[in-house]
Amino acid sequence: MPSPPENRELSPYTGWTRAHWETAADRLLLAVRPYASPRKALIGLPGPRPSWSGTRSDGLEGYARTFLLAALRVAGARGDDPHGHLDRYAEGLAAGTAAPGGDGPDSWPLPARTRQAVVESASVALALRLTRPWLWDRLDDATRHRTADWLLPALGPSPVDNNWWLFGLTVAGFLQDAGIATDRAAATADRSLARVEDWWRGDGWYSDGDNRAFDHYNAWALHFYPVLHAHLAGDRALLDRYGPRLRAHLDAHVHLFDASGAPVPYGRSLTYRFAAAAAPWLGTLTGHTPLGPGATRRLASGALRYFHERGATDTRGLLTLGWHGPYPPLVQDYSGPGSPYWAAKGFLGLLLPPDHPAWTDPEEPLPAERTDTVRPFASAGLLVQTTAADGLVRLHNHGSNHVHAVPGGEDDPGYARHAYSTRTGPTTAPAPADNHFALLADGKPTTRGPAVPAGTGPRWAASSHTPLPGVTVRSVTLAHGRAEVRAHLVLGAPEGTPVRQTGWATTPGGPHAQLHPVHGYPAGSTATALPTGETLQGPGSRTLALHGTTSGPASLFVALASLTAAPDPAPAARLAHIRITGHILRVTWPDGPTDRLDLDTLGTAQARGAAETRGPAPADEPGASRQRRSEDQGIG
Repeated sequence: MPSPPENRELSPYTGWTRAHWETAADRLLLAVRPYASPRKALIGLPGPRPSWSGTRSDGLEGYARTFLLAALRVAGARGDDPHGHLDRYAEGLAAGTAAPGGDGPDSWPLPARTRQAVVESASVALALRLTRPWLWDRLDDATRHRTADWLLPALGPSPVDNNWWLFGLTVAGFLQDAGIATDRAAATADRSLARVEDWWRGDGWYSDGDNRAFDHYNAWALHFYPVLHAHLAGDRALLDRYGPRLRAHLDAHVHLFDASGAPVPYGRSLTYRFAAAAAPWLGTLTGHTPLGPGATRRLASGALRYFHERGATDTRGLLTLGWHGPYPPLVQDYSGPGSPYWAAKGFLGLLLPPDHPAWTDPEEPLPAERTDTVRPFASAGLLVQTTAADGLVRLHNHGSNHVHAVPGGEDDPGYARHAYSTRTGPTTAPAPADNHFALLADGKPTTRGPAVPAGTGPRWAASSHTPLPGVTVRSVTLAHGRAEVRAHLVLGAPEGTPVRQTGWATTPGGPHAQLHPVHGYPAGSTATALPTGETLQGPGSRTLALHGTTSGPASLFVALASLTAAPDPAPAARLAHIRITGHILRVTWPDGPTDRLDLDTLGTAQARGAAETRGPAPADEPGASRQRRSEDQGIG
């Protein structure tokens, strides 16, 4: 299938048009056809291993998630289906529900017995809802009854107490539209939305359950399903509740996309890749977005093109388990070969008609391309930092944790790092952790465990964690331009305990990383480069590290870091002037502003991080290049 011609007048940043999206969808759908079961009910894709739910569940996943893609493709074309996508999925629906729970070559697993089938029932239901005039309404009564019977168990309480509640909501929405078990479906919708309401944290952010798990699930699940349900149901009251929340989230989410199109890889299920574009499309579809139409398409097309040009599909045209190409350390146990096809959500923009401004307006630049930004997401304890010169995005984490994070437990690389970026890491064991501050207990680095937020300000975010019993580390990141001040106050550690601060894990050809000691590390010391192996960005990463030791009951360690793709960057020592009095940091940036933070009061009502404006650092104090010891310790 030939690629459409680029249109650089309409799309000066990506060159891509709606025709590119339609072609990409058709290619993905045609590529999976050889792997369908005899009557097309299961799509058993090749892969390195099955998920923990088994191969039959994986086959259902392959069917359900590609069915969602086919539904968006055909519904967006108002029923025009030149490749016959829906006929194949209609045949599979009839075969899969004919003897569910059996061992026939086309039999679907039952949601009551296979937990993962509840997840896939949502994609089946949403696809049926989107294509109802062209598929559901044309099915024979027997197939409709069997399909409804298969879907109904999803109306029960969620077997997992997180975003899974929204799968029942999605099934309920279709059944209400179809006039099936409407009272029960309405009760499920109300119960599901009430549970998710418990996790609303404000400012556009939900936690993914009773925890502090903040990641892409906010965009492609926790906002996606309620807002799309309200839109499809024409429920103005629900849309008035959830639409403004989506708008608030998009105001943050748009800052997480690199000029290259890459979203920041943090959290889990990253193999869904360009599903990260689903929420921006949804905001445009419903009118609840801070983005202009051209900005929405630039973001979404940038993400889709980014992954397609970096090996997201293999030589057979199949999406792989990974980020660019296959990358096993990124993949969760629940992910099977069909899991990446939840990237289908990223095609939501096809529901917009071809003459919608999102398709006809010229592309607009992303925030990362317009200006340098440092912005806290207070509810999530995150701090985003972007630089327009290179379009690079960094995300500093002082509040997002894996649901299973416990003090002293094993860290999840997707949640436990102090920082993530669109062009680096994270590293995975047994390699040293990047962007990590550790005590070295018997030579073994401690884990971070749960990060407890300790406040945010205009240019900073802070947290604390407990690496060892009786030991607390208070951490703060201050950012400005490409510069990062990383400070850690270690409380209660035994005298002389070794510590290690690591920086960004960069791969050959990637951005340039810097890490410079400011305070607490031995005078005259420099960072050493650790080999840290393959990351989702590629092989051969190296990570800078600083080493020091604790002294007294409270030890403060401060470093300047930088990550930049700009050529020949100035030394990190010139990026800020830092004065330290006790545990108070006063950071003056070269272009004038000053930040003051007291690490003794972080997390208390007094921790406000007052900022003031003053002139540039004196000429004889270009940065943090040397250390002197006095009551007022200045770095100049």
